Amino acid sequence: MTAIAFNPRTLLAESRLGVLATIKKDGRPQLSPVMPSYDQEAGVLYVSMTERSAKTANLRRDPRAALEVTSPDGTAWATAEGTVTLVGPGTDPHGTEVEALVDYYRIAAGEHPDWDEYRSVMVSDRRVLMVMAVDHVYGADLR
Repeated sequence: MTAIAFNPRTLLAESRLGVLATIKKDGRPQLSPVMPSYDQEAGVLYVSMTERSAKTANLRRDPRAALEVTSPDGTAWATAEGTVTLVGPGTDPHGTEVEALVDYYRIAAGEHPDWDEYRSVMVSDRRVLMVMAVDHVYGADLR
């Protein structure tokens, strides 16, 4: 029987719940549960967040971040590290910042039932798209 090789990038691409680590002003880590979307081919990780969140403030000050995901049964994990660019918040429901959030949603969840409503909420919530250029991925399968 041949074992299938574990690929942490595949686990990142399949996971829709993770923990994002950013760096607080005092240097300690700040952890936030997030819903990531990882484009394995491009090596880019996306997360939607609000402008007023601690993670956004931390990333505006220091763009280094790490994101960890686990398998549903907890026996495998993967961590992505990289430098973040923040897109937004947008003020125009059809502007480039909101279009980036539309693209993120399509990749992560498919089609939205009401794109006009979605666009309006992205503006009113002052949503920001985190784009992480992943430069290092590691993990393990403990089975």
